[in-house]
Amino acid sequence: MRSAGGAEVPLVVAGRALRGFADGFVSVLLAQYLIGLGFSPVEVGAIVTGTLLGSAALTLAFGLTAHRLALRTLLLSASVVMAATGAGFAVVTTFWPLLVVAVLGTLNPSAGDVSVFLPTEQAVLADAVGPGDRPRTFAHYNLAGTIAGAFGALCSGLPHLLSNSFDWSLLATQRWGFVFYALVGVVIGILYRGLGRPSTSEDASRARTSRGALGSSKRTVLELSALFSLDSAGSGFVVTSLLVLWLHLRFGLSAAATGTVFFAAGLLGGCSQLLAPVLAKRIGLIRTMVFTHIPANILLALAAFAPSGPVAIGLLLVRALFAQMDSPARQSFVMAVVPPEERAAASSVTNVPRSLASAATPLLAGTLLAHSSFGWPLVIAGVTKITYDVLLLVLFRDMPEEVGSSRSPRRSLTA
Repeated sequence: MRSAGGAEVPLVVAGRALRGFADGFVSVLLAQYLIGLGFSPVEVGAIVTGTLLGSAALTLAFGLTAHRLALRTLLLSASVVMAATGAGFAVVTTFWPLLVVAVLGTLNPSAGDVSVFLPTEQAVLADAVGPGDRPRTFAHYNLAGTIAGAFGALCSGLPHLLSNSFDWSLLATQRWGFVFYALVGVVIGILYRGLGRPSTSEDASRARTSRGALGSSKRTVLELSALFSLDSAGSGFVVTSLLVLWLHLRFGLSAAATGTVFFAAGLLGGCSQLLAPVLAKRIGLIRTMVFTHIPANILLALAAFAPSGPVAIGLLLVRALFAQMDSPARQSFVMAVVPPEERAAASSVTNVPRSLASAATPLLAGTLLAHSSFGWPLVIAGVTKITYDVLLLVLFRDMPEEVGSSRSPRRSLTA
């Protein structure tokens, strides 16, 4: 699906922005809507868990079959599933059928992008541009999703506003929010129909691939997945809600104050990704990942020792300038070190475990905060993530950043 000049890139970035807006909108709306249907908190939690686990499984399934199917076909199929998911949430009102829709659908209740679209979109972008342009392309892709998601969350209060203004039923107005989600799926499908059809040579290449979704790159991808999962487990100690809790317990900061802080942090983190391509051209992808990530994690650990709220906020905001710069470099590196037909599988195998790992540690962080207001979760997260940075540099610093290049000997996690 390669095009001259990367004509697919604007379509995929636009699709990511639309999807980000819809995800941001329904992620805030979801719990309110389910409570309005009369579901208990336990049932709400079950449906949210179902969406996360279902999205992870579907993402893996799409990624691991992409070596045999055209990427355009997978994206169109994902659009159909998205439209059906929105329709299901708008129509179904009883718990068990709605749980089935949640597990089989694309709804994303989290800030992260564990989505059936993710591995396929990243493979399309990697095919559409050359190695030197990938960090910049992924930075734009990530930024589009981040900014659109923020505005989607901001617009999630619109059903409540319309209900109050026109004396409409709040539940009925919220239901139209899921109709909107379904319509976005339709629009994305129309958008992705504009992607070029695979060439005959690409079809033949996929047909010849019978060794499985991951062949020559299997060891590399599994090692990267393990390292990325370690990083995400560290991140789980300092998800936004837990940082808000810590700032409240430690310094008595109000929800309004911390909301402003993390809105600013989100913008800083999103926009700073645009600097990653500049660094990558100078020092390479791995060094860009590590040399921006280590300062961010040192600042995170130091925030635990801050003597006052303003100092802690200052450290967290400076950290935000560095914390996300590794994302486009990481995505570009994964796409660069695997053959084209294995890119979608590599993306899913490295992204899904990251999301699951980040969900495994917040409970431990909450337990620590229940016993002490000191920022132990920040210290543990900083140390864990620095350990990841050091291992990544040691294991992959000499690996050529494009598949097919001669590789220098390196250590292995499995050796």
